[in-house]
Amino acid sequence: MVLYNFKSLCVVPSAKDFVDIVLSKTQRKTPTVVHQGYQISRIRKFYMRKVKFTQTSYHEKLTQILDEFPRLDDIHPFYADLINVLYSRDHYKLALGQLSTARTLVDNVCKDYLKLLKFGDSLYRCKELKRAALGRMCTVMKKLGPSLAYLEQVRQHLSRLPSIDPSTRTIMITGFPNTGKSSFINKVSNANVDVQPYAFTTKSLFIGHCDYKYMRWQVIDSPGILDHSLEERNTIEMQAITALAHLHATVLYFLDISESCGYSLQKQVDLFHNIKPLFQNKPLLIVANKQDLKKLDELDEEEKKLVESMLANRPDTKIMPMSNMTDEGITSVLHSACDMLLAHRIERKLASTNKMQDLSNRLQISMPVARDNKPRPVSIPESVLKQREARAKKAKLSPDAAAAAAEEASSSRKLERDIEMEHGGPGIYSGDYKKNYILDNPDWKYDIVPEILDGKNVADFIDPDIDRKLAELEAEEAEYERQAQERGEMMEEGESDLDEEQKEQVEQIRTHRKVIIQNRRLLKTNNKPVLPRKARARNLDAAAANLEGMGLDAEKMVERARSRSRVRGRKRGRDDEEGDAEMDTTADGEDAMMDDAAASSTASTSRGRSSTRSASLARLRSRSRDHKRIASPSPFRDVSQKLQAERLNRSVHKKFVKTASRGESDRVYLDPKPKHLYSGTTSIGKRDRR
Repeated sequence: MVLYNFKSLCVVPSAKDFVDIVLSKTQRKTPTVVHQGYQISRIRKFYMRKVKFTQTSYHEKLTQILDEFPRLDDIHPFYADLINVLYSRDHYKLALGQLSTARTLVDNVCKDYLKLLKFGDSLYRCKELKRAALGRMCTVMKKLGPSLAYLEQVRQHLSRLPSIDPSTRTIMITGFPNTGKSSFINKVSNANVDVQPYAFTTKSLFIGHCDYKYMRWQVIDSPGILDHSLEERNTIEMQAITALAHLHATVLYFLDISESCGYSLQKQVDLFHNIKPLFQNKPLLIVANKQDLKKLDELDEEEKKLVESMLANRPDTKIMPMSNMTDEGITSVLHSACDMLLAHRIERKLASTNKMQDLSNRLQISMPVARDNKPRPVSIPESVLKQREARAKKAKLSPDAAAAAAEEASSSRKLERDIEMEHGGPGIYSGDYKKNYILDNPDWKYDIVPEILDGKNVADFIDPDIDRKLAELEAEEAEYERQAQERGEMMEEGESDLDEEQKEQVEQIRTHRKVIIQNRRLLKTNNKPVLPRKARARNLDAAAANLEGMGLDAEKMVERARSRSRVRGRKRGRDDEEGDAEMDTTADGEDAMMDDAAASSTASTSRGRSSTRSASLARLRSRSRDHKRIASPSPFRDVSQKLQAERLNRSVHKKFVKTASRGESDRVYLDPKPKHLYSGTTSIGKRDRR
């Protein structure tokens, strides 16, 4: 029912908020990191994207405002004149035109600076061009401050206007102030208009809805009108004049014959004659209100003449008495107004649809005329005549009788619809579509369509004699059971015919199978740590035991390894001996450690040994002790020192990890307090929008 929903208009931000919204959106929705090491083409695209995104944001926002606000040339004349009365048509069009011009300027700025950015030769130049482009766009938007503020006020006021449908059934109430218009609409509709005992309580249009003859009606209460020229009327009165001029409705002119409204009957009649041109081609009903104070019969001769002058040249207009205080005549007035409008709408409809008389002179009806007198009988094909003769010979009928029989057969032929109605009708009967299949063999019509799985026909793998074979197997099994029952050899449920040894073997096989399955599952997991080759223990005795476990003789291998280690120890120098100290955990590490211990103990007890040997052993031990391979497995004093070192390591690497995982498309606020949001003096509550 509502054709113009002004409550859905988008909010128009102020110029400063407009700039903040777009720049913040650009910061959030576009890449924020660019490095000088990037190629110049990449740097150009980075800043071109910023400029283009800002221009698109401005363009979309301005387009939304321009599209949602009503265009005065496209909407109903009632709303166009109402907006002109309330907001000034020129000011309204000028504000929208400035927004359209600003949109074009922003597009041109973007186009110009994109051309310049294509030839940017450095990061600094591209950045300055981007800054200049965004600055010019923001300057254009800041100049729209007054227009945006005006449009926001218009939007707020439009959202408070009543939703009036100019094309539906309407009853319009008008008259002098304080004549009972608001009280009447409160009684006949669901409206709740403020009623006070003084003039101009109603300052705008109010709408209510009621039902009559199962139809929805809208009742409009207009502000009071005074009797003076059109140029002297204020905005409140012009709203009522606009509604009377453009809404096709039944007009109820309220007349206070008791003159308790503060205006004489003469002024009320003069106002009626003043706005009488607005009642042309509309049903009119004069309501003599406040009958509880003064009735129509109590008027004197002069007053009666004034009232009768309102009916001049309007034979379809009548006067009806009414009282809001005693509810006298309210229902009659409402029903009469609705009936008058319905009759008037029917007359207009009939007058508009009778267009045949206007178009009859443009139409020409042609009748066919015979060209000659040549007879043109019905032509029957030769093939049809031959078929009729053949059927007639077969049935021993004359050709005329065969033709009559063919016509009767065609007329008595059952259609698919007749068959459907005989079997229950639509929704119950399902037609047989297979009977019309055209196949090489008619017997194939009702064959089951084969199912295809993996490119093979499933029916090819089904034994047609499976039911017979299954029955034979069941009969054979029943025969075996009967024979076993006769011999008394039936075993109880769960009983096995295996002996104890076989049961134990079965249990071992099952256990071994479970172990194999469990090991395979463990090998499949990804949590299994893989030790490096250097970390694996390589003991000569363990290697020998492994070879012997596989059935190989490891004695020669062990002897050869020991002999090679001795020869290498004798032939190598001091530096190579240090290398042997590093291999203490390898092939014969245990024997080497025992030899070193024995040598050190012998050197301490036997003072007759040479000092050279003692010095060399001391140097060997000192250098071996300082080597990394035989150092303490943990460089930390205790667990707390180790945890502290790990915390320090994480805190040091946090910055590097964070920087390494950041890309140019990440939504990062490089500047948490940008200058365009936090510069200058701001009032309370303006910095928390982000």
